[in-house]
Amino acid sequence: MCQHHPPCPDASAPDHEAALLVVHYPEQGWSLLCNGVLLFEDTGELLPDGRIVPPHRPATAVAA
Repeated sequence: MCQHHPPCPDASAPDHEAALLVVHYPEQGWSLLCNGVLLFEDTGELLPDGRIVPPHRPATAVAA
C-alpha cells in the first residue's frame, strides 16, 4: 500500500503509528495512515484487518 521510500511500517509492526498521514480530519476525530491504520483522537485504532486497538493514553501522574 505504501509508496514511500523507505516504506512506512506495516500495520502489524510495533511502530505502525509512525506511518505517514494520508487523510486527517481533526474535526471528526480521526486520521488515516498510509499503512491503512485508522487513528482516533482518543488514541484508539482500527487496523486494516478489522482488529481494534483500545485507547492507550499514558497514565496521568497522581498528586500525593
